[in-house]
Amino acid sequence: MNTSTYLRAAAFAVALILVAGGVWGLLRSESDNKPGALFFPDDAQIVARGEQIYAANCASCHGVNLEGQPDWRNRDENGMMPAPPHDENGHTWHHVDQLLFDLTKFGLARTANLENYQTNMPVYEGVLTDDEIIAVLSYIKSTWPEEIRLRHDQMNAQVAEAEGK
Repeated sequence: MNTSTYLRAAAFAVALILVAGGVWGLLRSESDNKPGALFFPDDAQIVARGEQIYAANCASCHGVNLEGQPDWRNRDENGMMPAPPHDENGHTWHHVDQLLFDLTKFGLARTANLENYQTNMPVYEGVLTDDEIIAVLSYIKSTWPEEIRLRHDQMNAQVAEAEGK
C-alpha cells in the first residue's frame, strides 16, 4: 500500500469513527436527557457515587434502606417532622427533579419561601456540590420500581412542557 492510499484509508477510518461516536453520543443524550430530568438513575457510575454520598450524609436520618424515620407523617415531641422515606412508600417521587434538587441544596424554608420554618433537614449548599446532590438523588430514584420512575419522568416532562423547556 502506497503512502497516499494509506493516508486516505486512515482518514476514512477516523471519519467513520467520528461519525459513529457522534451518532452514539446523540442517541445517548436523547435517552438520558428526558424533558425536565436532572437525575441519571440508569447511570451505574453516578448511582454508585450517589449511594456512597447518601450513606455518608443522609442515611443516618433517612435510613440505610431509604425507609425514613418511624411515624414520619406526624411531628415529633419537638414539633419537627421526622425524616420521610425516600423509597416508593414516601413522597419523594411526588416531586419533580428540580424541586428535589432545590430542597436538598437550599432547604425547605428557602425553597418554599417560609422564612421561619424549622426543620432537622440540613441545607447542603456548601456541603455537597451540585453533582454530588444529583448523584444522591439519582441513586434514590434508581431504587424506585419502574412504574414509579415512569410516573416521575412524566411529571418532569409535564412541568418542563408547561415551562416551555
